[in-house]
Amino acid sequence: MTGPRGAPPDGAGPAPDAAGPSADTCALCGRHPVQTTRHHLIPRRTHRLKRIRRQFDRQTRLGRLLALCRPCHKQIHALIDEKTLAERYNSAAALLSHPEVARFVGWIADKPPGFVPRTRKPKR
Repeated sequence: MTGPRGAPPDGAGPAPDAAGPSADTCALCGRHPVQTTRHHLIPRRTHRLKRIRRQFDRQTRLGRLLALCRPCHKQIHALIDEKTLAERYNSAAALLSHPEVARFVGWIADKPPGFVPRTRKPKR
């Protein structure tokens, strides 16, 4: 891993290892202080796809990161597949526009920082 990369475009927020007050605050639910994980808004597994390479340059693909608490991160990956994340939900605002993600974020926002819910995949 490399050091901090600065703030990515589209309000994605700083990398979790970046110095600053938001390194221990979840970019979606806003809980503080929590240990955060690095969420690639354009998942790394999709970087090799031609459509993604045409849509985003290399620096954008690597630099769009969000600092998320573990429950928010797990819920996003339980709800949305990686290809859809890369194509449609590649910013914090886009993630919050997903109804299931918005509902989860609203629910967990008032839980204490140490609270870890069970994540279940929704029935499709």
